[in-house]
Amino acid sequence: MNQYVKQYQKASIETASREQILIMLYDGAIQFLNKAKAAINNNEIENAHNSLMGAQNIIQEFINSLDREVAPQLVDNLTSLYEYFIRRLIQANMKREIEPIDEVLKYLKSLKATWEKAIVLAQKEQTQAQSIDYYDDEDEEDEEE
Repeated sequence: MNQYVKQYQKASIETASREQILIMLYDGAIQFLNKAKAAINNNEIENAHNSLMGAQNIIQEFINSLDREVAPQLVDNLTSLYEYFIRRLIQANMKREIEPIDEVLKYLKSLKATWEKAIVLAQKEQTQAQSIDYYDDEDEEDEEE
């Protein structure tokens, strides 16, 4: 059964859009942080460390995937924010503290929700633009007849 779940997950990732992958990564980071909290509470140091490192790796990937040419100021702001998250998670890992994890979790959940809204808006705009193009094409065909 586990083999089929892994195959499904792999197929889901391979066929996902960039937007879907971004949301999956946010979900992954959030899951890692929730696991880290549970591990710290249960004094499972290695599990806490591994989970915190998983979240940090995802956040580092967010930094690596930013495109400076599109919006340099936004990229600078997001880079600073993501680097802050990593520093807080390093602190949580070193001191086995929950508070920095909760802080980063709060921000990641908020950013995820913001991205989800932005994706929906972009999809609506794209649909409207395609609809307008369709009607413009129909009007041109009518004029040719």
